[in-house]
Amino acid sequence: MRHTTAAAAVTAALCAAALACSTQAAPSRAPAGPPDPPVRFTSRVTTVPQAKLGASHRTGCPVPPDRLRLIRMNHWGFDGRTHVGEMVVHEDAVRPVLHVFERAFEARFPIRRMRVMAEYRDDAEAMADDNTSAFNCRPVTGDPRRLSQHAWGDAVDINPVENPYVDINAVVHPPNARAHLRRSPARPGQIHPGDAVAAAFREVGWQWGGRWTNPDYQHFSANGE
Repeated sequence: MRHTTAAAAVTAALCAAALACSTQAAPSRAPAGPPDPPVRFTSRVTTVPQAKLGASHRTGCPVPPDRLRLIRMNHWGFDGRTHVGEMVVHEDAVRPVLHVFERAFEARFPIRRMRVMAEYRDDAEAMADDNTSAFNCRPVTGDPRRLSQHAWGDAVDINPVENPYVDINAVVHPPNARAHLRRSPARPGQIHPGDAVAAAFREVGWQWGGRWTNPDYQHFSANGE
């Protein structure tokens, strides 16, 4: 009888403790902060400091430095993050170029890197590094008799490794892009007819070298050259 009474007392004490715990106020939580703002395309346009031109501009180029502009803009990378890139273009190309890269940003089209040509020894090094660029006062790759449209600053090359160029001698540029001559199935960073990048350039009236007999998948220009 005494054991039963003691057990009942212990049970009652445990129940009372449980009831006291259940009636205690829950720990307060800090109010949730506002959600992170959506990532937006941003850009800034300035004149071009000489250091950002380097050897990409020289005496005799068809466009003087004061007609060029430096665009700083964000873009999506292959790592799924946003990065800030730089590109030099002709002043008349600023608006169409910004339209295109804003559409590319909205579509989360990945760009490997975007650096001014002054950071490279030459175009071959920039292409091998998968660099997206515009102005560069140089001859046509694979055809040194002609001046490239890039010398006027109204042509853009995008992801050269994913979008190779086959010159008039059937040489692939850059050499490490050969695997991307196979265009199906589509892979990240490649440009295809009707995708966000091709459509945006078409909206501004620029033409794509990917449709040439010797395809230049990376190349877009205002005059189709």
